[in-house]
Amino acid sequence: MRIPAMLAACLAVCLCAGAQAEPPIVIKFSHVVAPDAPKGLAAERFRVLAEQLTHGRVRVEVYPNSQLYKDKEELEALQLGAVQMLAPSLAKFGPLGVKEFEAFDLPYIFPTKAALYAVTEGRIGMGLLKKLEPKGITGLAYWDNGFKVMSANRPLHTPADFHGLRMRIQGSKVLDVQMRALGATPEVLAFSEVYQALKSGVVDGTENPPSNMLTQHMQDVQKHLTVSNHGYLGYAVIVNKKFWDGLPGDIRSELEQAMREATAFEKTIAQRDNDRALEAIRDSGKTSVHILTPQQQAEWRRALQPVQQQMAGRIGKGLIDEINRTTAEVR
Repeated sequence: MRIPAMLAACLAVCLCAGAQAEPPIVIKFSHVVAPDAPKGLAAERFRVLAEQLTHGRVRVEVYPNSQLYKDKEELEALQLGAVQMLAPSLAKFGPLGVKEFEAFDLPYIFPTKAALYAVTEGRIGMGLLKKLEPKGITGLAYWDNGFKVMSANRPLHTPADFHGLRMRIQGSKVLDVQMRALGATPEVLAFSEVYQALKSGVVDGTENPPSNMLTQHMQDVQKHLTVSNHGYLGYAVIVNKKFWDGLPGDIRSELEQAMREATAFEKTIAQRDNDRALEAIRDSGKTSVHILTPQQQAEWRRALQPVQQQMAGRIGKGLIDEINRTTAEVR
């Protein structure tokens, strides 16, 4: 009577060991910013939450600072399945063929964060993420960074101060037109190359939220910063659609919960980190921080207002009008 009981116990142990030996599903999460930038901190929070909520059935490997891929390479890598998850800036989807995302690059289109969230968390934002699916991409969430400042090695008080400057931009037609409207020459560079380009004089200045500027030590190579808040920099967290659709339903639900919690966390730290970064840049004594007067701000707005009309044919006049109506309702 004892032998069958022993056999049953051994079988149970073997089955348990077999279940434990099943390898976890690996998600490679690649991004281009520093681990201590808001996006980097949120990616790490997602990693912890995903592994906890799936009880170790998923392992997330986070690769910051372009360790795996640079700006121009990462979307192709995702589509090919070389990585499973990214959080690229919204400007990256225009070159992919989804030009509607370039609406987020339009200067002064979002007067406040509340107005921005009315777009990203509402029908417009969800509709834009759906447009990625034919590209083999599933959009999971929008992550925030913040409003951008301008920096250069000379003060930037008025549009006339941009004349003759070479300004680094992401690969966005809207940002190209924006810089030309200010009188500057735009230069497209990968984010990982910006510090060295500024240091060597390949470009004279750039635009960034303060947290990106600080974590990349750009205050060491930029003498002036203008708090212009002229544009917005945000991200979409995306996954390879084939990979995502192939996950077991319970794991996908747990990862969606992890993403919701990581997104809420990211939004709470983004503005805080940008405020702290601006103070740190000012306190470094290496970069002079300039605040635009109301008159100067009006000059910037006048110079950049035509960009919306110029880009209407590319982005879609209907979409731009809908965003403007949505943001006007929450001012």
